Amino acid sequence: TIALQCVLDLLRNVKECNRDENAAGAKICFLLADRTKADQVRRERFAAEGLNWAECALAQGGEERGDAYYYLAVNLGITVGKHPVSAVKSLDRTVASLEKAVALSPDIHNAGPYGVLGMVYLKAPPWPRGIGDGDKAMELLEEAVRRSTAYPMNHVFYARALWEVEGEDAEREITANLEEALRLRNEERWRTVRERWMDDVTDVARQAHIELTVR
Repeated sequence: TIALQCVLDLLRNVKECNRDENAAGAKICFLLADRTKADQVRRERFAAEGLNWAECALAQGGEERGDAYYYLAVNLGITVGKHPVSAVKSLDRTVASLEKAVALSPDIHNAGPYGVLGMVYLKAPPWPRGIGDGDKAMELLEEAVRRSTAYPMNHVFYARALWEVEGEDAEREITANLEEALRLRNEERWRTVRERWMDDVTDVARQAHIELTVR
């Protein structure tokens, strides 16, 4: 976190950032926002700055950069996440940006474009009130697992979709994905986030009435 903040400060002091530097700023701000969940005001400030970096990258001819579209979408999602009216208004832009990211850079951030777009379709109200689509969510989240099976949260997202779309019929597959997420989170590279992720795992398990055996 300290290193990310230092790099962001360096970028802020560059007089005219190029497209790559703007895209990097968007990514760094998202990572900092994601690590600042306890302070919502600071979290939204990082995300708003990240949104600006991403817009600058795209304005400089970065239309072929899937990472710029992806970090635009996730930063936008954080800025409006606690503001329902703004979230609804920004939904079309979020989906369009994620679809661009899927087409251009599907594997960045552990297949993030697939995972985030899948969760958007899972959480959104279904037709006719919204774009929610359980089948589409399942397809996208299953692809996220396939592309980045070593990323614990892809298994958690897919398990949540299985529960919300298929319910008790998918109990065995839900359990398998949650236990795989628990196993993977013990790897050293996830040390700084494993406890935070545990909350997501236990939340899905509680909703699905599943007792996990791996810790």
